[in-house]
Amino acid sequence: MTHPLDLPTDHPFGLHHLPLGAVSETPDGTPRLAVRVGDHALDLASVTAGTPWADALTGPTLNAFLDLGPQAWAGLRAHLQDALGDADRREELTAYLTPLTELTEHLPIEVADYVDFYASEHHASNVGAIFRPDGEPLTPNWKHLPIGYHGRSSTVVVSGTDVVRPTGQRKAPQDAEPTFGPSIKLDIEAELAFVVGGATALGSRLTVDEAADHLFGVALFNDWSARDLQAWEYVPLGPFLGKSFASSIAAWITPMAALAAARVPLPAQDPQPLPYLLGEQLFGLDLSLEVRLRDTVVSRPPYRTMYWSPTQMLAHLSVNGAVVRSGDVFASGTVSGAELGERGSLLELSWNGTEPLRLDDDRTRTFLEDGDTVTITATAPGPDGSVIGLAEVTGTIAPAR
Repeated sequence: MTHPLDLPTDHPFGLHHLPLGAVSETPDGTPRLAVRVGDHALDLASVTAGTPWADALTGPTLNAFLDLGPQAWAGLRAHLQDALGDADRREELTAYLTPLTELTEHLPIEVADYVDFYASEHHASNVGAIFRPDGEPLTPNWKHLPIGYHGRSSTVVVSGTDVVRPTGQRKAPQDAEPTFGPSIKLDIEAELAFVVGGATALGSRLTVDEAADHLFGVALFNDWSARDLQAWEYVPLGPFLGKSFASSIAAWITPMAALAAARVPLPAQDPQPLPYLLGEQLFGLDLSLEVRLRDTVVSRPPYRTMYWSPTQMLAHLSVNGAVVRSGDVFASGTVSGAELGERGSLLELSWNGTEPLRLDDDRTRTFLEDGDTVTITATAPGPDGSVIGLAEVTGTIAPAR
């Protein structure tokens, strides 16, 4: 029988990855922090006893550990890689390993604040072409600043949580008056979330280079969107009930350190951003996403085409003096590429419902129906030609209540 620590060097959840999460033996059990090793969870409190970070890793969430900053994050990663690579400690560590099939996964952070950006030029251009067919696809400010909205942190839910179809007001252009009821244009947004560690003082701001030290890790993200509710409510203040009902995040957070080999240059930014959005720490990420709807692959969005760097997003988020806290999550916005099969939302894939998708089971879809399951996965290059597989984010649509 193969030992659970006998992982091939190219295993997507091998020692070059080591994402962190929270698990329990039963759905209503108290979560404990863990690191994913292959298809097992390794108890963090047990394997870090006596280390400088031990106390911060005993809680049900990572927030206290995120407070410790990048030196502690690097220290834990080195400690885990040393321990897991030490053949003499194999039997000791085996006692702290549990198969993922025997565990319930929980939200590994207490989400402090949540912001969603709009960082894909291809997505923004597609949306502009759909809703402003006779105008410029991009708004005048789009290439000058990372546009975003402040979402609702309490409805960020862990992967696997059902998403109840939202209810609210909607008004189609041909309707004389608004109506009330369940959304009929429920959509997905395939995104990447960034998990923040470390706090700033009210009134201070982060530079692009300082922002890099606050980026702990990433997780796949689905910003579910009720397009009909959103279209009626968003003028003049932007997204509200069309977005705030649920946003799903993967259960395992991939450390930024694991993605060193996935860093790529940003696309050319023209015009050059203002000085506060410039610095040495500007980068994109070579992540290849895959979106499955009812087991049909409907899109493969490439993250490397995103226009704004995560450090620019975080610097802009704080430039007005807004506080940054451990447990903050900001998402990239929908990841879309230049091709039809690279669009990260059904709004784009079906061109607002005018071009239905045909699934492998011969069903068609423009927007989501009750019972539909959407799963987003991603891979990235790892060190020495290896592959990193980000933990999936999945959710099933439940009927409106």
